[in-house]
Amino acid sequence: MTTQGFGPERAEWLRLRTLILLRWLAVLGQIAALVVAQQLFLISLPSGLCYLAVGLAVIVNLLLMYLFPVNKRLSEAEALITLTFDLTQLSLLLFLTGGLTNPFALLILAPVTVSALALELRSTVFLGALAIGFVTLFGLFNVALHDASGGVLQVPDLFKFGYWLSLIIGIGFLGIYSRRVATEMRSMADALLATQMALAREQKLTDLGGVVAAAAHELGTPLATIKLVSSEMIDELADNTDLQDDARLIRDQADRCRDILRSMGKAGKEDRHLLSAPLTAVIREAAEPHLARGKTVSIETAPSAGPEPEIQRRPELIHGLRNLAQNAVDFAKARVWITVSWTAESVRVQIIDDGTGFPSQIIGRIGDPFVRSRREPNIEITDSRPGYEGMGLGLFIAKTLLERTGAELTFANAGDPFLAPDERPDRSGAIVEVIWPMTEISVPRGRALGENIPIR
Repeated sequence: MTTQGFGPERAEWLRLRTLILLRWLAVLGQIAALVVAQQLFLISLPSGLCYLAVGLAVIVNLLLMYLFPVNKRLSEAEALITLTFDLTQLSLLLFLTGGLTNPFALLILAPVTVSALALELRSTVFLGALAIGFVTLFGLFNVALHDASGGVLQVPDLFKFGYWLSLIIGIGFLGIYSRRVATEMRSMADALLATQMALAREQKLTDLGGVVAAAAHELGTPLATIKLVSSEMIDELADNTDLQDDARLIRDQADRCRDILRSMGKAGKEDRHLLSAPLTAVIREAAEPHLARGKTVSIETAPSAGPEPEIQRRPELIHGLRNLAQNAVDFAKARVWITVSWTAESVRVQIIDDGTGFPSQIIGRIGDPFVRSRREPNIEITDSRPGYEGMGLGLFIAKTLLERTGAELTFANAGDPFLAPDERPDRSGAIVEVIWPMTEISVPRGRALGENIPIR
């Protein structure tokens, strides 16, 4: 399962308004720095050229505000051009104000960091390489700063080299760090969106089941009565005096059907009988779509204390268990075991397959979205599914949904991977254990269901 189509491309998350505001802040800071350097510290600067460089940023901002709506979202190329201009304008200003002697050279990191957060890798690499080139150029060639007496402001060459090296390292480190954090945040956001979509779909299916059950339950009696009375009317002669009473009864029952349909509305009623079910019935319902996929799926009840509990039939619980069952069937060789047990304090469900188990390199990261990249051909998840490009999203959805119900999940391998194939036990594949506190999912026995209520 992938998240393609869940949201806009990376660059399209960046609004033009954001870059315009950042550039206005940069312009104010540059003007303030020039004024303070000249008026307070009496540093001699090529004022005309410096203010021309600042004026270029002002002109570009005004043109962008005039030509485009401020809520415009930039394409990849547009965002790259905008950040390239900012990098070039800042480098020109640093060239005119001492190069690496100017402590504000640190700001060269800003456009690269923004690119790492918002643009594709190739754009960030280009901008980072351009920044390194600019830092090297204005480090070697620049307009020197002069103090009030005309002396040249210089720093030792060793310090200048160290500052250059720190900027180069900073460009690389902040670019990689920012991109890594942004990528993980986007992956998590996409995975959570997929989880919400899956839960919404399961909720709709549950509501639809309630509609069907409520319709059958509510309309069964009046429709049967109409059928019975109509049959009697057909069999009897037209002059039969009892037909008047029968006709009146038909009318009353038809009115009742009308009232029921009106009360159901567009969504129907929520059938209280569907809100809870025996534990094994819910497990079987969750696994049912995968029972006829060519693998043997055994649902077993382990020796347990007390009668079988009745649990809440929640959409997230069913969908989460269904994802785990699907994963087991996908990777099993021939058989999957689903073992259910309970005590007075907890409910336990184990799902085991006879496959090769979880790969050792990812078992510690199971439950995170996208545990591997699609471009890692050297990592094979299993031989039983050639071409499979699982990215951990299904397990993330299952884990997230089940944890919402109060469950605790454990992922492990049932068998020793170093055993020979003929030495491995039947239950030698992956094992997923789900444990709920009984108080989280159980329904008290004998609780009154109450009247069916409209679904909102």
